[in-house]
Amino acid sequence: MSNFSQPPWPELPTAAWRDTYATLHLWTQIVGKIRLSKTPWLNHSWHVALYVTPRGLTTSPVPDGTRTFQIDLDFIDHVLRISTSDGAKRQFALSGKSVASFYAATMMTLTELDISVTIDEMPNELPDPVRFSEDNVHASYDPEAIKDFLQILVNCDRVFKQFRTGFLGKASPVHFFWGSFDLAVTRFSGGRAPRHPGGVPYLSDDVACEAYSHEVSSAGFWPGSGAIDYPAFYCYAYPEPAGFRATKVRPDAAFFSEALGEFILPYDAVRTADDPDQALLDFLQSTYEAAAISAKWDRDALECDLGQPGVVRQV
Repeated sequence: MSNFSQPPWPELPTAAWRDTYATLHLWTQIVGKIRLSKTPWLNHSWHVALYVTPRGLTTSPVPDGTRTFQIDLDFIDHVLRISTSDGAKRQFALSGKSVASFYAATMMTLTELDISVTIDEMPNELPDPVRFSEDNVHASYDPEAIKDFLQILVNCDRVFKQFRTGFLGKASPVHFFWGSFDLAVTRFSGGRAPRHPGGVPYLSDDVACEAYSHEVSSAGFWPGSGAIDYPAFYCYAYPEPAGFRATKVRPDAAFFSEALGEFILPYDAVRTADDPDQALLDFLQSTYEAAAISAKWDRDALECDLGQPGVVRQV
């Protein structure tokens, strides 16, 4: 039965779901590393990302010889589901699983489906990592918080995809990076960037250098951590052009975080806005403009009007 009473932009207080958030982050790393281990490298690590579905997150089809398989984290039925192109399907319940038992159940299920996978068990982009098979500390699963997180992801995915239609240049899919646990969409100027210096905590320098090989304006949503310990939207530019951080962006609640080197818009400012979709689009557009204008992108060649359903773009 559909839950029509749920607000489209629900509250997500970090303190209330912090343990579930930490557990889910590690689960997505296990699922993401399975995709990573089986998929040819794609520029900017796009081959590792997960995607939002109406029910949760998915790997999308992953190659396995002449067949494919897909792993879905279903946050409505609260199961992990693995299905294959030859018709096989297995699933197990998410509730009650530690990281270690989730890892064991996932690998056992893959074995039952005759899918051979070996992954690096050490978490990425996290301090003090513990091998997945040994982590019995993270074992929280709050279904209500998960439901709210899914609702936010679904709406962010929808608005990010609308924003993506206003760009003619190279742009990433709207995708979920399990290392940093954020939903992101990235625009490219078409120009090469100076070699990234590396030094990103808990991330390989080779991966960072490849990811930032070209000039970008990147925006996204994440539940928050560290200096921004609340759910928020962000936007950054690489390389950061002169004048970028001093630009006035919309809406008024947005600000530049010196600690992160990014523009930040608290999620609650969008959730409580009279028109949340428009508030988010204003942030995405104004922060992109801050990057494009400061870096002197060829905006006439790169931009177009936002797309409309069933309406062919005028050339």
